Amino acid sequence: MGSIFLSALFGISLGTPLDFISLILGINSFKFFLAYKGSFMVNDELLMEGLKKCKSLGALAMVHAENGDAVFEGQKRMIELGITGPEGHALSRPPVLEGEATARAIRLASFVNTPLYVVHVMSINAMEEIARARKSGQRVVGEPVVSGLLLNDSVLWDPDFHFAARYVMSPPIRAAGHGTALQAALAAGVLQLVGTDHCTFNSTQKALGIGDFRKIPNGVNGMEERMHLVWDTMVASGQISVTDYVRITSTECARIFNIYPRKGAILVGSDADIIILNPNSSFKISSKSHHYRTDTNVYEGWTGKGKVETTIAGGRVVWENDELKVIPGAGKYIEMPPFSYLFDGIDKADAKYLSSLRAPVKRSTT
Repeated sequence: MGSIFLSALFGISLGTPLDFISLILGINSFKFFLAYKGSFMVNDELLMEGLKKCKSLGALAMVHAENGDAVFEGQKRMIELGITGPEGHALSRPPVLEGEATARAIRLASFVNTPLYVVHVMSINAMEEIARARKSGQRVVGEPVVSGLLLNDSVLWDPDFHFAARYVMSPPIRAAGHGTALQAALAAGVLQLVGTDHCTFNSTQKALGIGDFRKIPNGVNGMEERMHLVWDTMVASGQISVTDYVRITSTECARIFNIYPRKGAILVGSDADIIILNPNSSFKISSKSHHYRTDTNVYEGWTGKGKVETTIAGGRVVWENDELKVIPGAGKYIEMPPFSYLFDGIDKADAKYLSSLRAPVKRSTT
């Protein structure tokens, strides 16, 4: 998405440097981590300052919503109980902690009166907080990811460490039931688009956590599989229409990040980025045939209907007949303007709030 991650680790402050970065790089979103205590995590004070700065820049604030302090406590608890394998990862950061952080971020964004984007929504708890906020009229975007829609946490209890570790991501893959609830929310428009949270590690890297789940690198694949799996799960099953499929995989993302109709549309003047998907063609996912430089795939052996047969980027065919035809250096950086449609009416809401205060009250000092 072209977001900037806000963290002391990257040396980014909340003063002038953000203005500079936004103006120079064409960045219109900033991501805040409420998890990862001791590294990426920001506290409420820093989050509020960031929300205010995003509002002034017309940038979209994004949050990884887990309570980092509570997760840290949960991790200590699991280690004390002798639970050191991948299952400890999920047990240390249950859905309630995702729900709490989502609710807190939503309320602080409401307090500042700025839009909020909740990334990788993985639980019913978080989804319900988003639904409640949107029903009240708040500008909140909820983004589930493919792994959260399709997988369940039974894999984390597999006796083979290497198999179980490949599924470690944050927030964790949840128990059966959460995924189907997220699918229903996506179909109903409670959640707006599907991401990947693509972050891959090979089996050697994942093995760093043997004996201590806290050291397992967090992340799974999803970029190459997203279009196929969303079609098979949501369209072929009858949960959403073809039009909805285009919206949740392309158009809505372009609108949110303010690059529509250059992206997310097939119109005169658009960038001619097009996929041709054959709904009657079958796909099979395998680490032996995927295009990642990793030796595992969390969707290994998955088959379904709806295969991307041709991809066109900028009017040029870059994928056809299962062959990648990308030319190095052909990519272009897309600057994303500030103040997307999510900011429409924000100034009027601020003015209404100020006029409602009936303050300050003039009082006699004698």
